[in-house]
Amino acid sequence: MSQNKITKLFNIQYPIIQAGMIWASGWKLASEVSEAGGLGIIGAGSMYPDILREHIQKCKKATSKPFAVNVPMLYPDLDKIMEIIIEEEVPIVFTSAGNPKTWTSHLKSKGIKVVHVVSSVKFALKSEEAGVDAVVAEGFEAGGHNGREETTTFTLIPMVKKELTIPLIAAGGIASGAGILAAMVLGADAVQIGTRFVASEEASSHINFKNEVVRAQEGDTKLTLKELAPVRMLKNKFYQDIESLYAKSPTKEELQELLGRARAKKGMFEGDLDEGELEIGQISGLIKDILPARKIMETLLAEFNAAQIEASTLKF
Repeated sequence: MSQNKITKLFNIQYPIIQAGMIWASGWKLASEVSEAGGLGIIGAGSMYPDILREHIQKCKKATSKPFAVNVPMLYPDLDKIMEIIIEEEVPIVFTSAGNPKTWTSHLKSKGIKVVHVVSSVKFALKSEEAGVDAVVAEGFEAGGHNGREETTTFTLIPMVKKELTIPLIAAGGIASGAGILAAMVLGADAVQIGTRFVASEEASSHINFKNEVVRAQEGDTKLTLKELAPVRMLKNKFYQDIESLYAKSPTKEELQELLGRARAKKGMFEGDLDEGELEIGQISGLIKDILPARKIMETLLAEFNAAQIEASTLKF
């Protein structure tokens, strides 16, 4: 892969970004991806402020290359999180689940590059207007919390590309080199990959969850709980409990009561496959092994090069 807008913006070798997933993206995973030439991201969404600082410091010791922190804007200790990011001189911040205007100008005034995650053309344009350096356009195939529009990645990327002037990162349903090539042909400058990196040795998620991701087949995930915050998860006992409740036309309060607290931690970090919320993308049906993060990067690059060669032989 040659240098492009994103590799220049982030000062990385390859336009491959590891998503900042809760309960999976700690310093070990982020540093390995960055060392392999991509952009590793620490997921702050599942970390208390002091834990985040520890992960940032360990990541800086493990790699001299750029890495980022992902910050959901709904985080209760957002001021403390941003203060730590600035103090620790994190070079890049990915924000999500909130208004990009809130922090973008302040972070950029400190020399930090800002990227916002969106699920629609409308919010991509709002992000550009807010002054972000790039956007991640994420299709609803993606795992975890998603947009309400249910727009697929292949539909979303060319629509956003048509309207945007800043660099575009594609996310959702990408876990192979061929997928990377397809996203870039549609107009993306880079890709953000989550699910494939959950099934890595360095991901901080529980081995039970990783094994469940590897066992997943087509159709084993579903986007649900749209009344609260849309989330894609594996169909387990907890998911079936949600479905049973929906059959009774529940109120928003009843759904919230069933969800309770720390469901995601219970499933993805503690390994409770029955009662936990197992957030993962549709592309999990394509993943059949747990590999070191560097091996995943090597495989993605080899697949990309092979796909490029194969694509060059296509004729109409």
